[in-house]
Amino acid sequence: MNERMDFAAVKTGEKKSWQKPWHMLFYKEVLRFWRVGFQTVAAPVVTALLYLLIFSHVLESRVSVFDGRVSYTAFLVPGLVMMSVLQNAFANTSSSLIQSKVVGNMIFLLLAPITPWGFFLAYVLAGVLRGMVVGLGVWLAALYFAPELWRPAALGWVIVFGFLGGAILAMLGVIAGLWSEKFDQLATFQNFIILPLTFLSGVFYSVHSLPGFWFKVSHLNPFFYIIDGFRYGFFGLSDVSPWLNLAIVGAVCAGLTWGTWALVARGWKLRN
Repeated sequence: MNERMDFAAVKTGEKKSWQKPWHMLFYKEVLRFWRVGFQTVAAPVVTALLYLLIFSHVLESRVSVFDGRVSYTAFLVPGLVMMSVLQNAFANTSSSLIQSKVVGNMIFLLLAPITPWGFFLAYVLAGVLRGMVVGLGVWLAALYFAPELWRPAALGWVIVFGFLGGAILAMLGVIAGLWSEKFDQLATFQNFIILPLTFLSGVFYSVHSLPGFWFKVSHLNPFFYIIDGFRYGFFGLSDVSPWLNLAIVGAVCAGLTWGTWALVARGWKLRN
């Protein structure tokens, strides 16, 4: 459905009238995942550590990355941290929207005095926050296995790619939540789009280990540039130029920002 979203009219000069609603919506979204932190934060950390234990134990002595300058276990950690950020940022926004639509309480958000930008920012920033909290937990736990990663080579790159990656997946979660009318449709979006792109982005391997055709295909995956840029922040090494990573990830983020906001402003599929 293409009806415009029924946000209450807000006067530009009344600062408090638009600040408080989106702040409260953001606060609600943060509380939503924090109150069940064992499920939304601790469980993804444990899952990432299981990946680390299994892959590092099996492949540590068999896989060489960056010409042997980085151990395979250390190589895995940034990929797993970013994978956790991406998956949880997506899960937070998509699950919240689909629950509101299915339960029927979306109408209360539509009637609130909140602008489309406020709605957009509240959901996306909460998704980014959850992703980065989980990612931080994975990184801290993984220091036991790769203590040399306690001090990234370029912390600024880590923060930038962590935020941009989380924002991109949070916006994809908003789109998935708007598009889906039931949980089955959301699961289809996640299982056939998000998971394949994540697992085939170089989390567990360097793309230089791939044969020619798949090496070229991997460069069509935007998630590859997110993870490669994030990994550069830890090691100062990457499969492609960090500036190319930043340019592509920034362009994808800007395009999704415009597209997602436009859908929210139109109220696309928010009312049935």
